[in-house]
Amino acid sequence: MPAGGDTPGLPAGSEPIPLSALQHAVYCLRQAALIHLERLWEENRFTAEGQVLHQVADKPGGRHVRGVRRQMALPLASLRLNLSGVADVVEFHRQPDGSEVPFPVEFKRGKPKSHRADEVQLCAQALCLEEMFDKPVPMGALYYAETRRRTEVAFDAELRGLTEETARALAGIFASEQTPPARYKASLCRACSLIEICRPRAGERSARAFRRRLVEDLADAPSADPEASAHPREGGA
Repeated sequence: MPAGGDTPGLPAGSEPIPLSALQHAVYCLRQAALIHLERLWEENRFTAEGQVLHQVADKPGGRHVRGVRRQMALPLASLRLNLSGVADVVEFHRQPDGSEVPFPVEFKRGKPKSHRADEVQLCAQALCLEEMFDKPVPMGALYYAETRRRTEVAFDAELRGLTEETARALAGIFASEQTPPARYKASLCRACSLIEICRPRAGERSARAFRRRLVEDLADAPSADPEASAHPREGGA
């Protein structure tokens, strides 16, 4: 694939950014760097269930379902944003004029989330499809295994902006080869499969311990002799 760098903020000659990395980056930039830059990964129940779900969805091939053409495990790429990956499913919805509009569908375990990580990954797929097929992709859907329902997603200006901003942030991290420092956030860290590798509270505890030792050392130190400090020793300079 040609090198990235056509879009401001994307370094020239950089490796393509995996589409899945955008989802990780919205959740936590450090998590994305640990997985995609340092190649670290830990399975937990949530990731294992997700892997099983994608093994079912990611079988290449095409078929028609209720008159809609569906392509499974479709390779995607964007030269402009330097992205690459595979879509679980892309439906091609036929229009009155006979043309087809791509409609990406991403399979997820669980249920809809409070953050926008899943939506950004899906929007990135849409941006790739727009570049590949040279036509607008206004909508897509997230299918959640727990609810067994589709959640339709409109690719509006706000979501597109967040997606491109995330791609640029990741490109910067990959170019610098520097993993962002850990910052503990209970709502995210407790469910993260990398918490034992990341150890987000280790630095926090170390800082607290250092401050505690410093206070204890100051408290235990002998008090200075005011007379000695006020008058130089005999024979001193």
